[in-house]
Amino acid sequence: MAPTREVVRARWGVTIMFWLNGVGFASLLPRYPELKANLGLGDLQWGLAVGLGPLGGLLAGLFTARLIRRHTSSTVTVVSAILGLACLSIYGNATHWAVFVLGILLMSALDAFTDISMNSHGLRVQRLHGSSILNGFHGWWSVGAVCGGFLGSLAAQAQLPIWVQCLVAFVIFSGVALYAKTLLLKGPDTVVDPAPDASAAPVGRGVARRWLPRLIALGLLGAFAGMIEDSGASWGAVYMDSMFEVSPFLVGMAFVALQSVQVVGRFTGDALTNRFGPRAAVTQGAIVAGVGMALAVAFPSPALTLVGFACAGWGIATAIPMVMHAADELPGMAAGNGLTFVSWLMRLGFFVSPPLIGLVADSLTIRWALIVIPVAALAMLALSPALTPPAKAASAVE
Repeated sequence: MAPTREVVRARWGVTIMFWLNGVGFASLLPRYPELKANLGLGDLQWGLAVGLGPLGGLLAGLFTARLIRRHTSSTVTVVSAILGLACLSIYGNATHWAVFVLGILLMSALDAFTDISMNSHGLRVQRLHGSSILNGFHGWWSVGAVCGGFLGSLAAQAQLPIWVQCLVAFVIFSGVALYAKTLLLKGPDTVVDPAPDASAAPVGRGVARRWLPRLIALGLLGAFAGMIEDSGASWGAVYMDSMFEVSPFLVGMAFVALQSVQVVGRFTGDALTNRFGPRAAVTQGAIVAGVGMALAVAFPSPALTLVGFACAGWGIATAIPMVMHAADELPGMAAGNGLTFVSWLMRLGFFVSPPLIGLVADSLTIRWALIVIPVAALAMLALSPALTPPAKAASAVE
């Protein structure tokens, strides 16, 4: 049966929100070398400053499921997205590290609300649509990230003041978010499993005890994928600027390379997952990411660095969507709780990655700091069995 007009409209609305979530934060990443220099921070100090930001997401993630049930995923998504865009001006124009950290903390907290709620709404649309479309949504996030990376690189090349860039981004993207709200599904979010398994003993509210080890494994799998993705965001431009004599535009291309190939991986990810299963899709990706970045570290050059980050983008393309899907489809939990649980754990990757890479860079060199990425890829391989659906939930993935 073809999806209804309401579902088609909602699919476009979710697509727009994923694109916005990618383009907003990515637009400042190519300016990170400028911000790092303006704040006078070394590698370890920069890693700690950027790494403190995800603490906001870790805290906010604890309350997102409750907010979704109270105000609906569509409202939480749009309101938090607009407030998050406003935070760009706080840390983008910071002249002191404390203001930068405050802005990152607020942005990360609001991003947690946006991320979990838009994925919740996207999964609601997917259930009504009747086939896998979640990888496609995440593909549009990557398209947004690529667009933001290009916009930020062009602004850096043109020496556009950062405050102007942030203001224009807020005005335009907030208007787009308000339009997307008119397309999203109306009414409260549905419960994933209206008839929970009576044999499942709850841990806290709405989390089945028997699924706790699987949820932890899924969350850690997503965290290691997040570490790889964040390496391009927090360190890609800084690495290119520190290691090679390249133009300001090319400095931003490490992140763009990662996200551009991730776009391809995510738009083909639904077909790949439907044919081979989520575990096989993530396994091949982890191998590509690990090998590609290991070669980039072993033989440093601008071209091979871009290839390495591109391999990393392909490697994690399906990992985060599949982790979210696997957690959301486990029976016996209230709507959004499995998704919120793994999303919270996943943010550990974004919290740990920047200071870890900064510590290695400070102790050795920034070149060898990127060895963290192949190690994270190996950890993804070890945790990939958690993606195999349990017998009672297998039909939801087929």
